[in-house]
Amino acid sequence: MSFDVLYFAWLRERIGQPSERIESSARTVGELVTELAAKDDWHAAAFADMSAVRCAVDQQLAEMETPIEGAREIAFFPPMTGG
Repeated sequence: MSFDVLYFAWLRERIGQPSERIESSARTVGELVTELAAKDDWHAAAFADMSAVRCAVDQQLAEMETPIEGAREIAFFPPMTGG
């Protein structure tokens, strides 16, 4: 399946691009993270500490075990704070 992957804040800086269209056989967010981290050193650096990364699948907050079948967009970003 193919979908858009979006990167925000320091993830965008480490990977060097704001988004990419990818083909993946991943079934969950966690499997996708593993695939992305294996792409190159930039992706590996961005996903090295998953405690500092949040994810959304089609604009809904998601966990590592969230299924991604049928997703159009997956976004990765740092934890949010309110104020």
